[in-house]
Amino acid sequence: MSAFAVRGTAETPGVPPGGPVKGLPWAVLRLHRAALLVWGAFLLAAVGMLVWEVEITADSVRDRMAACERTGGGLCRLQNLTDYSSTIGWASTLVYYSFFAVAAFTAGALIGRELENGTAQLAWTQSVSPTRWLAVTLAVPAALLTVGGTVFVFVFRWAWAANRDLMGDDWTFNDVFAARGPALVAYGLCGLGVGALAGVVLRRSLPALGVACGVMYLVNHNLEKYREDLWPAVTPAPTKGVEMSQDVWQIGDGTGRFHPRSHYWPMHLVETGIVLGVAVLATGAAFWVLRRRTA
Repeated sequence: MSAFAVRGTAETPGVPPGGPVKGLPWAVLRLHRAALLVWGAFLLAAVGMLVWEVEITADSVRDRMAACERTGGGLCRLQNLTDYSSTIGWASTLVYYSFFAVAAFTAGALIGRELENGTAQLAWTQSVSPTRWLAVTLAVPAALLTVGGTVFVFVFRWAWAANRDLMGDDWTFNDVFAARGPALVAYGLCGLGVGALAGVVLRRSLPALGVACGVMYLVNHNLEKYREDLWPAVTPAPTKGVEMSQDVWQIGDGTGRFHPRSHYWPMHLVETGIVLGVAVLATGAAFWVLRRRTA
């Protein structure tokens, strides 16, 4: 049954409070509340992990490192540094690659299953146009992805910079590169758009889920592979030479080209723009296909 048929008013059973159009966002929240609660709990756990590492674990790591220095244990010190930075990195990795889960959920449950089971068509008979249905169905998770992702980015940037003596210069790592800026949110919205298009085109949950995840893999894989080409690299003059430090990204093509840390934001914003462009195109295509099929 559709969420509209389950939740109604005493005067008009089957119609959500405020009418079918005004009640549509609440219907989406009610129908997919389990997935939304899981997403919220996941983000809270990731944010909590970062706060715990910065406020609690960092001091104990420094104490253990001091003990290592007294005993002359260089390997012991390195292990403690690795443990701390790895935990921070895991939080960024899990949230960054959650766009696969977003694409799978959108294609499989949010769009594909509703079309496959006919519940979307039932909603369209209750004064909700197909375009309106798709717009609100995507707007609710898009808002939650944007807000949740933005909060995580700010917390992660704080955690990544809070104890630099315990962290490596890892700004070029794929997950850290994305998690320090709006690209993290862009990937989530891209998963939403790609999942919507797959669901509308295929109208079956499992095939749509597989296609959406496959497309997101291709988008992400190619952007990570060619990320170094998103902004012109610096090539030092042969006669002057350049002192390479740990915080530059050396491009392994034998020409001495590299990206200094100052290139982070230009590269990051170009990638964000590309991902958002794919999201807009996929979402627009989903609306076009839906209008064509329901005209």
